[in-house]
Amino acid sequence: MGSRPNKLVATGISKYFWMKGEPDPIPALTNVTLSIAEGEFVCIVGPSGCGKTTFLNIATGLLAPDAGRIEIAGKQIDGPGRDRATVFQQPRLLPWRTTLANVTYGMELQRKFDKSEIEDRAAHHIRLVGLAGFERHYPAELSGGMQQRVNLARALATDPEILLMDEPFAALDAQTREFMQAELLRIWSHAGKTVLFVTHQIDEAAFLSDRVIVFGTRPGRLKQEFAVPFERPRTLALKRRPDFLTLVDGIWALIEEEGTRAGLVRTAEATTGEARA
Repeated sequence: MGSRPNKLVATGISKYFWMKGEPDPIPALTNVTLSIAEGEFVCIVGPSGCGKTTFLNIATGLLAPDAGRIEIAGKQIDGPGRDRATVFQQPRLLPWRTTLANVTYGMELQRKFDKSEIEDRAAHHIRLVGLAGFERHYPAELSGGMQQRVNLARALATDPEILLMDEPFAALDAQTREFMQAELLRIWSHAGKTVLFVTHQIDEAAFLSDRVIVFGTRPGRLKQEFAVPFERPRTLALKRRPDFLTLVDGIWALIEEEGTRAGLVRTAEATTGEARA
């Protein structure tokens, strides 16, 4: 990836939240600096509350940083823009629109494609996510995994510079989530988009990404990066390999260390000491 230009560059990002009745702001992120190359798939993991989604929301333009800046393709972000598409935990499909009409919706809002191009792009991306034949179905007639595929097709059809994904498979059952991870890699390999993906699931991050970025506990900061060495294309069988499990264990150990430091994980010694007291 080193020879490719950077698609996203974040420099010194800090964010604070002011709570009612509190004299001092709560730091959510502090001095986060990272970059993502064009076509790279990067995952962010870390303890709960470490600012992963806050960082993603700054990248989407929904939140403004209190310090630092983020650039997409060399342009500073100052709000939501056409150069980004976001896939959230819930599909957020319009229930009165069919699969086809939901996929065209984002392009209609952007007004950068003519009618025939919208139709062609929608048909292409519906095929890409494996939903050919379901164009006339409404969201209530689709499974959760299929709804999230519609959501993904809608995002990709707008031709974003970068795809931002916030726990997109969190609401799915474990088996469907595994299948959707494999499907996402297939779709990504064809679409060639840059992806920033936030997840709590460590094996998901290791399976999907080129790099896993670990945030330290609040205030969120870049704790460590892990390069993912596994060849592509990948299948779910990779998750059973010893070298894959070693990588996952290494990432987990770092997160557990952070969680212990923040009091999110109780040590056996601390619990025994309290019992004696």
